[in-house]
Amino acid sequence: MDKEKWEPKIAAFVCNWCTYTGADLAGTSRIKYPSNTKLIRVMCSGSVDPVFILKAFERGADGVLVSGCHPNDCHYNAGNFHARRRWDFFHKLLDFIGIEKERLQFSWISASEGKKFADVISKITKDIKSLGPFKAYKQMNSEFTVNFPEYNESSNSINKELQ
Repeated sequence: MDKEKWEPKIAAFVCNWCTYTGADLAGTSRIKYPSNTKLIRVMCSGSVDPVFILKAFERGADGVLVSGCHPNDCHYNAGNFHARRRWDFFHKLLDFIGIEKERLQFSWISASEGKKFADVISKITKDIKSLGPFKAYKQMNSEFTVNFPEYNESSNSINKELQ
């Protein structure tokens, strides 16, 4: 695959109240930004579980963005503070499992910042493109995949034991 033509796949977990609305403003304002980001609307950036991030990488995302309200502007009062505290944990976890920490990025975008949303998406796309495709997910999947033996009637010991 030609690295120049390759476009990264990015999963973005975005707050319903601020970042998602900022994305909507960018769209209605016809602000141009890369279209390779899949928005996953969550009620609050503080509700993004580390498993969600790992699953995004496991399923082939080249990068992940978590974005919510600015601190002290959270719809749920302290959700974005919880997300910010998890920042160090997420990066240590990624380091532990061998994923470059630059593949996970955080941002704070309010509902009135459509231009900032477009700028953040453009920046993360550029950053992930410079890292190249994330191929470690193939190994992540193989470590947790169980290969079952082929089934056929003649070698079905379960049926023989049940009779």
